[in-house]
Parts: sequence; structure tokens; C-alpha cells
Amino acid sequence: MTCYALICDSSKFGSKTKPKRSTSSVRPLFLSPPYCNNSIVKGNFKTIVQLPKYVDLNEWLAVNAFDFYNYINMFYGSISDFCNARDCPNMSAGSGFEYLWMDGQKKTSKVPAPQYIDFVMSWIQTLITDENTFPTKDGREFPPTFQQTVRAIFKQLIRVFAHVYHSHYDKILSLCQEGHFNSLFAHFVSFGREFDLLDKKDIVPLQELIDIMDSNGILC
Repeated sequence: MTCYALICDSSKFGSKTKPKRSTSSVRPLFLSPPYCNNSIVKGNFKTIVQLPKYVDLNEWLAVNAFDFYNYINMFYGSISDFCNARDCPNMSAGSGFEYLWMDGQKKTSKVPAPQYIDFVMSWIQTLITDENTFPTKDGREFPPTFQQTVRAIFKQLIRVFAHVYHSHYDKILSLCQEGHFNSLFAHFVSFGREFDLLDKKDIVPLQELIDIMDSNGILC
């Protein structure tokens, strides 16, 4: 998998969406040149995301889900000091979307963004370390619901992307991470498209950025 290194350092299970109309006329930094065009990858991700010959589909999904989780967690960690309950009192993706956390009893609640993201990362960590869900030993088979689980993981990870882009992209810029972060997102979306892991409604908060990347030819 492509390596998305942090080149600067900082000082340092489901949910529902409440759509709202955006009233802001200021174009976000992540949609503005030159930042939206910055990438460490030349060409597109088609050959990178395709299922390699002789590789089991579920194995490929598992390896990539694990890597995306680790990379996104790493990037979020670099700006997490700036994502706090005071500045991010809800899990939003700009003024148009707010996400509510749904617990194991299917009870929804509004929580600050850092708490929501901690819930997401803890939930994914539990899944990927569960031998019954992400088997690593010889002879163990993936459960019949495995691909559904990967889609659920992608649904939550793109919300983390959306929050960082809409609320903390200035910090990504100040840490000189935009090329790596944009490339990771393009890789994530390309992989999601290749294996039908993302619903159209889940990408709406970042649709404009995806359109820009499409026009640049970076997405497959």
C-alpha cells in the first residue's frame, strides 16, 4: 500500500446523519487551489486498488481496511489537540452535516467530535483484533457478513475524513500534510469505488473535492 508519512509533527458501530442547509458562502480551503490539487501520487489509483491475481477478495478487503484505519488514525492523531469538545461540540462535516452516534442498543446521541471519533476508532480496533471477524490464522474463514462489516467501517472512516477536511484542514496545511492527506483520501475513495464500499449519501460532504479529484484524473 502507498505510504502516507507525516512529514511534520504537531505539538503535541453506526450513526445517523442530520442534514442541514449550509449558510456559509466562504469556500473551504480544501476546495481551493492549490491545496485541492496537492498530491504525492502521479496518475491514478487504478492499478493500486485492483484485486491482485490469486488474492482472495476478503483478504484484500481486510488488509486495506486495516491500513486505511491505521493511516487515518495517524493523521487524526497529528491534529487531535485542536479537536476538542469546546471547538468541536458536535461531529460535523461543515455546516451541512451532523452525525449522531448510535450505541450497541441502537440509541442515538449527540457527542463532541473527539468523542465520536474515539468511539469510531475503538469500535474498528475491536473489530480488526477479533479473530472471528478479521481472521488471521490458517484455516479460519471470513464470516458471511464480512463485506458488510467493511462497508460499515468505510462509512465511519469517511466521516472522520469529512470532519478533518471541514474543521481542521488549516492544521493539515500548517503541518505540510495536505499532499499526503489528499492522496490518502483519493486512495480511500478509489478503493471504495472499486469494491462498492461507499454509498452515495456518505460521500456528499466531500462530493466537491471528489469531483475535483475526478477532473484531475487521480481517482479511478
